[in-house]
Amino acid sequence: MSTSVNKVILVGRLGKDPEIRYTSGGTGVANFSLATEESWKDKTSGEKMSHTEWHRLVSWKSVEFIEKYLHKGDMIYVEGKLQTREWTGTDEVKHSTVEINVLDIKPLITARVDEQQKPQTRTTNKPQTRQATPVDISEDIPF
Repeated sequence: MSTSVNKVILVGRLGKDPEIRYTSGGTGVANFSLATEESWKDKTSGEKMSHTEWHRLVSWKSVEFIEKYLHKGDMIYVEGKLQTREWTGTDEVKHSTVEINVLDIKPLITARVDEQQKPQTRTTNKPQTRQATPVDISEDIPF
């Protein structure tokens, strides 16, 4: 049994369209950013405060799905693990970044509405009503 856990669960909005790249072997990888927001009321002023945290995400799974269906502003659910990556730049300076290696991703709300998905507008202002069907439940009551 493992004695440690490296699991991240985030729900937030995409900061920009995912960037898709392919390795020389043809494996796709998606890189994108996710914003999570926390809000609270300031105790002294009563003013609403907020803070946005930005997360770097990398996905080696579901790349075609991510490319086709996820766009800037979409709200998504992500499960993954934290991963630190280090490299030396061309200027011989060491760099590092912490990113989330995505293991599961689910769209929650899309920011855009396609023409086919727009709700149909009604030509009349008359509200729709449904007729109730009478049901005799007197025999179902135990008292």
